[in-house]
Amino acid sequence: MAFSLLMCSAVIVLCILTNRFLKRFGIPAVLIFIGLGMLFGSEGLVKIPFDDFGMAETICSTALIFIMFYGGFGTSFKEAEPILPKAVLLATAGVVITAGITGLFCYYVIGMSLQEGLLVGAVLSSTDAASVFSILRSKKLNLKDGTASLLEVESGSNDPFAYMLTIIILNWMAGNNENIALLIMEEIGLGVLFGAGLGILAVKILKNVDLEAGGIETILMIAFVLFAYAAPVIIGGNGYLSVYLFGFIVGNATFKTKISLVHFFDSIDRLAQMLIFFLLGLLVFPSMLLPILGTAVLIFLGLTFIARPAAVFLLMTPFRSSWQQQTLTAFAGLRGAASAVFAIIAVVSPAYSGYDVYNIVFCVAVISVAFQGLLLPFAAEKLNMVDDSQNVMKTFSDYQDDQEMQLIQIRLTPGHRYIGHHIRDLHLGDVLAVLIERGDETIVPRGDVLLKEGDVLVLSGETYQGDNDTVLDELKIDSGDTRIGTRVKDLKGLGDSLIVLIRRENGNTVIPRGDTVIREGDVLVMSNGA
Repeated sequence: MAFSLLMCSAVIVLCILTNRFLKRFGIPAVLIFIGLGMLFGSEGLVKIPFDDFGMAETICSTALIFIMFYGGFGTSFKEAEPILPKAVLLATAGVVITAGITGLFCYYVIGMSLQEGLLVGAVLSSTDAASVFSILRSKKLNLKDGTASLLEVESGSNDPFAYMLTIIILNWMAGNNENIALLIMEEIGLGVLFGAGLGILAVKILKNVDLEAGGIETILMIAFVLFAYAAPVIIGGNGYLSVYLFGFIVGNATFKTKISLVHFFDSIDRLAQMLIFFLLGLLVFPSMLLPILGTAVLIFLGLTFIARPAAVFLLMTPFRSSWQQQTLTAFAGLRGAASAVFAIIAVVSPAYSGYDVYNIVFCVAVISVAFQGLLLPFAAEKLNMVDDSQNVMKTFSDYQDDQEMQLIQIRLTPGHRYIGHHIRDLHLGDVLAVLIERGDETIVPRGDVLLKEGDVLVLSGETYQGDNDTVLDELKIDSGDTRIGTRVKDLKGLGDSLIVLIRRENGNTVIPRGDTVIREGDVLVMSNGA
């Protein structure tokens, strides 16, 4: 057990550090995690023997539950509403059309049996949310006509329908004489019923129940996520549809612990993606890929340049979408984690024997992420679909959407430069004076209000949404430190660092000015460029 834990921790650290280093070269994180999995695999350098598809199916399916939940949780209805009809059509009918054309391509061009061809088509019919999100965010790819939101909603919501098609094809291959129409109605109906019902219930609890202990809401939400998946599955419903809808309802509600949930599940989502892609690489035997590589390339070409464009143009043309938007949407249909997980489900199913589906899907996913992922920014630019007046980061319903405005307070202590000035003379720029607290009185800060000593001035400004390369560090001033008694403006050796605040031992927070004196026990919070 200790060795297994050691290997898990080493893999996670290696994935994070390697991704941090290689992303500057534009390599998608998905490829990095898969490559590390292959490196650790039985035919790699580390040679970990792992070919247990049953265990891999359990682990990856569980991880996919949280990815599906976060896909819904992170989708902003406000941003998605204008493109929702198109996105829903692509995530439903688009999946069916893509699967059907790909299946027929495999049957007539590749020479597969009709059942196996349609199984490959079903498994590959959904786009990969993790890859699409990663590229849009890492490249800050701001797109015209709500295309970023369209890709986000489609890729986040089409996996349940690809899963449903996969199960239907496997039942057909097994010779089960089930009523397909009834199976579809059960899958969708129970998925929607449980997802919506549990979402509404969870929001009411989060809004109205005092959960007391800090962090207990994350435990409650994990329980809800697992229940939202498992309950409909037990009685024949679509668990992935349920958990996506559950996440969508909770993510678009407002409650006080939402920010902490976003931080927590963002980390869980990243860990789940890392786990899935690493395991996919670990499962692969490179020697088994070479015989089917040509087949995989042909299927990729048929999927990318025939099936996906046909589905997109057929469904988006009635909305009078521009040909540029339709072309970019078609090209942005990356395959990835969900397709590989559904392929594992096919491998462990008694209705299918062999590993060809998994190996083919694995190759197609890798080729898709490498080819389409790397060329997506280039394609967007050539199609004139880049719009820098948009902000792709606001496409996603993360904590920044919940605190677009940041409030800060300034206490006008003796000698403060604002004392004796009118509000209109402060030249605050884009920062707005919200209110003034003067003793027990609250004053509306109109332009002619004169500021006095002792006032508490409350300002609001837009939350910082820049790069992640700005970090904060702490420096504790211990007994005997030569900087004790020194004014901030006289401090030496700070380099490019800036002291942004000082925490005193008595709990007070001081905004540093040039004449602020450093005391023993102070904690200097400094901004550094990474």
